[in-house]
Amino acid sequence: MIASNPPLRRVDAGELSVGYYDLGSPSDEPVVLLHGFPYDVHSYTDVVPLLVEAGFRVLVPHLRGHGPTRFLDEHADRSGQQAALGADLLAFLDALDLEEPVLAGYDWGGRAACVVAALWPDRISGLVSVNGYLIQDIAAAQNPIRPDLEAGFWYFWYFATERGRRGLESHRREIAEVIWRRNSPEWSFTGDDLARAAHAFDNPDYVDVVIHSYRHRLGLAPGSPRYAGLEQRLAAAPGIRVPTITLDGMADGNFPATDGSQHAHLFTGPREHRQIAHAGHHLPAEAPHAFAEAIFDVAEPPGDGAGTP
Repeated sequence: MIASNPPLRRVDAGELSVGYYDLGSPSDEPVVLLHGFPYDVHSYTDVVPLLVEAGFRVLVPHLRGHGPTRFLDEHADRSGQQAALGADLLAFLDALDLEEPVLAGYDWGGRAACVVAALWPDRISGLVSVNGYLIQDIAAAQNPIRPDLEAGFWYFWYFATERGRRGLESHRREIAEVIWRRNSPEWSFTGDDLARAAHAFDNPDYVDVVIHSYRHRLGLAPGSPRYAGLEQRLAAAPGIRVPTITLDGMADGNFPATDGSQHAHLFTGPREHRQIAHAGHHLPAEAPHAFAEAIFDVAEPPGDGAGTP
């Protein structure tokens, strides 16, 4: 995933055998970087060296349904709901005995990080989240939003149909490319960038997890009974009290940048909101220095002279 070509590691965590990368010294302050959909761990190719050089231990897991991550039980629900993503992340922290890491992510990964920050704040030291507070209000899933924003979510509704399921099965890379271009109109990615990420979509659980994720968030599919209790807690929109920096890309094609005020009441601890020029939804890849700087600023200083890129 980066120039040093680190070995892929594996750990059994909760429902999953998680494939992940672990860079930097094990004694350094840990940071967990979490990718979104339809992306993969390569979102952080340019962020990781900045963090390692600054004295952090950096862990980058493949989310459920992506890359080498696999379910331990072949009969387990292939859920993509927010509670599952949060539970996966907590299990990953437990399995590696990570003490108070910083969590940083966007899209699905940012949502997982927000879930853990809200429900288990004592387990982490800080949060960086693109697009703010990402815990979903499933009860309000059928409430319409502005038509121009609905248009950008075409794939939500596409995946709600059987035609969309078959389309994702047959055109994983092509659908990702359309989403990438709309999400990040100023990002000049290459065919190699897309091909590298698309390997993660060959996971045998990818389609099931993705389809369930979008159907559940629209209120069109029930959640897994395994996560019913967590979803009940998330329905209350729990506040996030850990130190947080939220980011909005000024060139995000689907999630227009805001001043962060609409989520302010949901952050009950120290929180700063930043707008990043010329960055779209895939912010860590488009503005790696700004993303790394947010991690430096939310983290406890990891050592003498560290904490700046």
